Amino acid sequence: MGTFKQIRLLLVCMVTVICAPTVSAEEFAIARVKYGGGGDWYCDPTSLINLQRFLREELGMRTTEREAIVSLDDEQLFSYPFLYLSGHGNLRISDEEATILREYLLGGGFLHVDDNYGLDRTFRIAVKKVFPDHDLLEVPFDHPIYHLVYDFPDGPPKIHEHDGLPAQGLAIIADGRIVLYYTYQCDLGDGWEDAKVHNDPPAKRLAALRMGANIVLYALSGQPKPLP
Repeated sequence: MGTFKQIRLLLVCMVTVICAPTVSAEEFAIARVKYGGGGDWYCDPTSLINLQRFLREELGMRTTEREAIVSLDDEQLFSYPFLYLSGHGNLRISDEEATILREYLLGGGFLHVDDNYGLDRTFRIAVKKVFPDHDLLEVPFDHPIYHLVYDFPDGPPKIHEHDGLPAQGLAIIADGRIVLYYTYQCDLGDGWEDAKVHNDPPAKRLAALRMGANIVLYALSGQPKPLP
């Protein structure tokens, strides 16, 4: 299916992102996954705009102003190194879409799934269709995804209460690499939204944006420290 030209370019850019204010590369776009089942895949419409602005203004990445939108059976899927999936309701993927997503992830792609409260049950069913022989594992707090640029010694920040459970970062590991990172009881996307949408305090919004930046940069970094 396609190649990961953008991944190769952005891996080269990682050193520049960390060490200099500007990046010379193709513009990076997060691709929002449009899925079936009735869930609101389009939720938090300002979230990825703001995250990409943060990457651009705070870390010097060349990003597009708006996210891309892609379905799992879209031939353009393999043009994007980073996918984002969120929502409150039902998520359903077909057998064909599961096969394509597995090929995408095993071929070098990355998916961040962010439960916007209500996605968890159907997401766990869907991920088993994609990786029937893999379990979601909690990412330890000393992992680089929590320390690459911004420090999160207790794992992902808790942005909204929901069930009052602690925020978790879970992962699917394939060939020693995180291919899917799942933020649960966390709601980063709400924290990325315009301030007036949820009235989150500035400190929470900044924490959400910084965690989002860590996820993006870690996904594009070559993942130097695989999970055991």
